[in-house]
Amino acid sequence: MYDHRRLGRELELFDSDPLIGAGLPYWLPKGAAIKQSLEEYILKVERLAGYQHVSSPVLGKRELYEISGHWSHYRDDMFPPMDLGGEEVVLRPSLCPHHALIFRSRSHSYRELPYRMAEVGNMYRSELSGVIGGLNRVRAIQLNDAHIFCSLDQVAAEARAALDLIREAYQAMGIEAARYRLSLPGPGGKYVGEPEMWAQAAEMLIDALGDIPYERGEGEAAFYGPKIDVQIEDSAGRESTLSTVQIDFHQPERFDLQYVGPDGAKHRPVMVHRSIIGSVERAIAQLIEVHGGAFPLWLAPVQVVVQPIADAEADQAEAFARACRVAGLRAEVSWPEAGTLGARIRAARHAPYQAIIGNREAEAGQVALRLRDGSRLEPMSWEKAVEAVLSSSPLEVAS
Repeated sequence: MYDHRRLGRELELFDSDPLIGAGLPYWLPKGAAIKQSLEEYILKVERLAGYQHVSSPVLGKRELYEISGHWSHYRDDMFPPMDLGGEEVVLRPSLCPHHALIFRSRSHSYRELPYRMAEVGNMYRSELSGVIGGLNRVRAIQLNDAHIFCSLDQVAAEARAALDLIREAYQAMGIEAARYRLSLPGPGGKYVGEPEMWAQAAEMLIDALGDIPYERGEGEAAFYGPKIDVQIEDSAGRESTLSTVQIDFHQPERFDLQYVGPDGAKHRPVMVHRSIIGSVERAIAQLIEVHGGAFPLWLAPVQVVVQPIADAEADQAEAFARACRVAGLRAEVSWPEAGTLGARIRAARHAPYQAIIGNREAEAGQVALRLRDGSRLEPMSWEKAVEAVLSSSPLEVAS
């Protein structure tokens, strides 16, 4: 594996600046392209799975996090409150309190359950300077988050479905889980609720895991409930959590969440927290290290590099690149002044496709496609070349 901190900068995916601050990297155009592709993929997967997407503010009143329990149990990881017209507002450390309020804002019938609410949203955590670095641990996080409001008898099935989505996404991204961890409470008073509630939630998660091997992690639970953590390893063998599935009886009670059951009475839903690809930053860090810059076509920041052999083919090269963009592909031209054709081909070695245009191809209105593995296709028309690239990645078409 590669070190994403070095390679990500060499590939011009992301960088940082001391005037912005530690733990606050910014995305360069190529990195932003990967980020957008990842977001588009997960949004489509969630829509197909019955999720409804929302968008919520990154700020909330301190009182919101006092109700949710974050203020008393998670305050050390939150940024200090800001005074806003006599009210204290906080950069949110989590999206779940906002989603609880969105659910509470409308009445719900049992027929709507499970009610699946998702968002790719920003949250902020006051990480210590000694632990931040690269994309793995940052202070401004964009999280693929969702909360499922369901009845008690729906919980295990929803947790299993979330695990299925996680495995599907990992396969599409070309990454592997290092292990699955059942994160349980440990000693100490940072956990809320009764032991019976925790035991019930843990049994539901074990049921959801089915035949997936897992390890128990004492003291790794969230303050409001146990969770399944999907662990990954970086190039140095360091382990971190990417995806999670959590069961929460606490916040539905704290926010007095209700739905009307078939008996006409009001009932309390259970809240299943789940994140399929985790934080976008950590997911991309893993992608950089696993693929070494040679990303799958649907994620590649530049999918087609057009290589005119000489200046005489420059206009044709730009026109073909434009045709690729119209078809939805990310394409750019490597101009002759950047070096010899061989040097330019080596410089673009991470691109899934390179389209060579010499005098013969230009006269015939064709391009010669070169694949990342060095193999070459016979010259073909622009239309067939674009079709060949698109057809090689069904995921790209689907997303």
